Amino acid sequence: MEEQNIIVNNLKCATLEGTDAMVVDAEGSLTKGLPSFNIVGLASSDIQEAKERAKNALQAQNFPLPPLRITINLSPSDIKKSGTHFDLAIALLVALGDIEIIHKDIFIFGELGLNGKVKGSSLIFPLILSLKEQSLIQNAIVPKDTIESLKYIDGVNFYPVDTLKEAADILKEQELPQALNLREKYNSKSIKIDNKSYYYSTNYIEDFNSVFGQELAIRAALISAAGMHNLLLSGNPGSGKSMIAKRLRYILPPLSKEDILTIARHQFLGDNKPDFSPIRPFRSPHHTATSAAIFGGGSYRAKIGEVALANRGVLFFDELPHFESKVLEALREPLQDRVVNIARVNSKISYSANFLFIGAMNPCPCGNLLSKTKECRCTQSEIQRYKNRLSDPFLDRIDIFVTMQEVDFNKSATTSSKELHQKVIKSFIAQKKRGQKSFNGELSEIDIEKYCILTQEAKDILQKAIAQFALSYRSIANIKKVARTIADLNESEYIDKKELLEALSYRKRD
Repeated sequence: MEEQNIIVNNLKCATLEGTDAMVVDAEGSLTKGLPSFNIVGLASSDIQEAKERAKNALQAQNFPLPPLRITINLSPSDIKKSGTHFDLAIALLVALGDIEIIHKDIFIFGELGLNGKVKGSSLIFPLILSLKEQSLIQNAIVPKDTIESLKYIDGVNFYPVDTLKEAADILKEQELPQALNLREKYNSKSIKIDNKSYYYSTNYIEDFNSVFGQELAIRAALISAAGMHNLLLSGNPGSGKSMIAKRLRYILPPLSKEDILTIARHQFLGDNKPDFSPIRPFRSPHHTATSAAIFGGGSYRAKIGEVALANRGVLFFDELPHFESKVLEALREPLQDRVVNIARVNSKISYSANFLFIGAMNPCPCGNLLSKTKECRCTQSEIQRYKNRLSDPFLDRIDIFVTMQEVDFNKSATTSSKELHQKVIKSFIAQKKRGQKSFNGELSEIDIEKYCILTQEAKDILQKAIAQFALSYRSIANIKKVARTIADLNESEYIDKKELLEALSYRKRD
C-alpha cells in the first residue's frame, strides 16, 4: 500500500554548543504504515528516551497514541543534540496530530513526567538566555517551576505550564494568551553610570576586620580588587593568605545585570542553583584536581570546569606550586585571553573565563623560610626546585606579588571590608566614567596607551626601572595597569611618581 503523509508540523527548540544556544526545528511526520516511533537528527540517548516518556505522558493526558508511523526529525541534522528539555516539543507534535500549528515562532522547553507533568531542566535557563542575547526568541512555553529563575530574563514572553495538556491548549488557540513578561528587580544596592545600573552587596560574610596586621597584603588586595589584577601571596603557613583571598570576593567591583545573568548561566551549567546575588563567585579547587575538573572536558559532551565557574569572580589556587605543571601552563591561556578552549573529536568549544586569579604559596617546602621563630629545614636546592615549579611565562601573567609578614596578634585590624569596598566602588566609577569597557587589569595594549598616561617624572622612573631590572614588555604593561589602579584609588587623573613607585614595588622579583 502506498504511504500517505497526513500532516507535518514543526516546533522550535534549542540545543547548547558550549554556552551558546543553537535553534533546533523539531519536525513531526505522521504517516500510514506499521506503527512506530522514531527520532532522527543526531539525537543523544536522553532524547531517544523521550519516546517512552512521551508515550506514557500522552496516555496519561488523554491523548491517544495514533496507530501510525511517527517520525520526529531534529534539524539541522548534522549537529549533535542533547537534553531532556526536548520532551515537551516531541510529545506536542504527536498530541496535536493533524491540527496545524499556527504559532511557529514560539519555543518549547520542558521535560515530561510519565503522568504528563512538565518539569524543569538545568539547561533551560542557559538556552533561553543565549537565545535572548542573540535576539532569536520572543515567546516561550516553559515549565512553571522554572519561572523563579527565568523572571530575571526580560524581553521574553513566557507561557508557564504544568502539564502537557496545558501546553497543547495554548498551541491550539488562534491567539496566544496573556504572557508573563517579567522584570525582576535585584534586592541589593546599586549605582547608575551613564543610565546603566550596577549592583553590589554590603553583606560582608567574611570581613577584613578579622585580619590582624598585614597592612601591605591588605593594600595589595585592595588594588587587586579595584582593578581586577591577578595576585600572588607568599608567606609562612598561618600568615593569613587564605583569609585574605576568601575575603577579597566581597569587596570586588559591582556587577551589571548582564554579569549576574552570565554567572547564573555558568552555575546552571555546573549543576549549581544560582541565587542571582551581586556577590561574585569564588572557586578554590584542590591542588590534586585534574585538568578536566579545572578546565572542563568529557569524551561525549564537553562540560565546564572550575575556570568557567569562576567567570566574573575569583579563582583561588592555594598551595600553588603543588598543582600539576600541565594545569599551571594550561592556565596561561585563560589568564591572557579570558577564554578557555576545549577540543574534542566531536566538538570544539570555547567558554568565557574572565576571572581574578589569586595564588597562595609558602616561601619554601617546609614553609618556615621567612619565620623569625622557626627554623627552615630546606636546602637551597630544595627551595629552588620548589620555586621552579612556577614558570616565568606563567608568573608573567600575574600583576601583583606580595610577601606576607608573620602574624603579630599584638596588632589590631587596620581596616574593614566596608571601608575597602567603598574605595573599590570609587575606583570602579572612575574607570567607567573614563570610558573604559574593561577593568584596569584587563586593558589591551591600545587601551593602556589611551588610559595609562604617565607624567614626565613617572616616565623617567619607568625608563630607569626597565634598564635596571630588564623588564619584559608584558611586565611593563602590568606595571602601568597596576599604577593606573593606584592612581584611581588616589583619585588622580594621571599616573605620577608615587603611583608608579608603588606599582614597581609589587613586581615579580627573581
